Amino acid sequence: MGDRVGKRKAEATPLPGRYPVDSGEVELLRDLDRPNGWLLSMAGVPQSYVDLEDPTYLDFEYVRLMADVIDAIEDGPLDVVHVGAGACTLPRYIAAVRPGSRHIVVEPDAMLVQLVRDQLHLRSVPRLKVRVADGRSAAAGLHDASADLFILDAFSGAIMPLDLATAEYMGDVARVLKDSGTLLVNIADGKGLAFARRVVATVRGTFRHVALMADPGVLRGRRFGNLIVAASPAPLPLQDLIRKAAGGLTQARCVYEDGLVNFVAGAAPIRDGDSVVSPVPPAALFE
Repeated sequence: MGDRVGKRKAEATPLPGRYPVDSGEVELLRDLDRPNGWLLSMAGVPQSYVDLEDPTYLDFEYVRLMADVIDAIEDGPLDVVHVGAGACTLPRYIAAVRPGSRHIVVEPDAMLVQLVRDQLHLRSVPRLKVRVADGRSAAAGLHDASADLFILDAFSGAIMPLDLATAEYMGDVARVLKDSGTLLVNIADGKGLAFARRVVATVRGTFRHVALMADPGVLRGRRFGNLIVAASPAPLPLQDLIRKAAGGLTQARCVYEDGLVNFVAGAAPIRDGDSVVSPVPPAALFE
């Protein structure tokens, strides 16, 4: 432990500014309220927030909801696949609260990966491997029943890639998960929630047990925001999720079983080749 702390202290302080990446340009901003807090954004859209000295500090509401689900999983280290991890907020969190966990991070932007390594101390996260690849091909190369947790938080700017929201892809994710494994999906949607309903329908078509967590205003389609889907071949810890959603800083609702059937409202699963419009957040959302 002492050697690791010494190594972290010796790492260079990140430099705020704009950096070119394969997908365009990102900006690294210091949090003026937290001396070790850093925000990574692209085209004005916040992508990741990390506190380099306290990986258990989670700034984004939707990330806290994902952490609530992770915390409800049976104690012990996890084998985790992260498709789309930005600055690797959740790998850092899991490494801190579940020592011994192993991480495979999938990110198609090689320059972004290098930036996070150089500026945001990614090398300090133990047992983490990065695969520079797209989410479809990376999942296809993973072993059957090899993951306790599969986190899908992939966005191009503020838009979820459609090829990661299809029934075919969910089938591959189910293959990679253990029988007791958990899938977490971050969806962004707004008025009407048409896209979210179809993604949830897609997940329900693959996994027997599914729950949805979000801010009540987002769930009602009153404002654009994030919705978190938890799914598993095995029963989910619903009582824990309900309690954590209601009692956390986010004050979210947890929808499941008949409530989830009502939420989907007959929406069709998404399949490869379907013409689906990905929701775009309103321009003023991040101002």
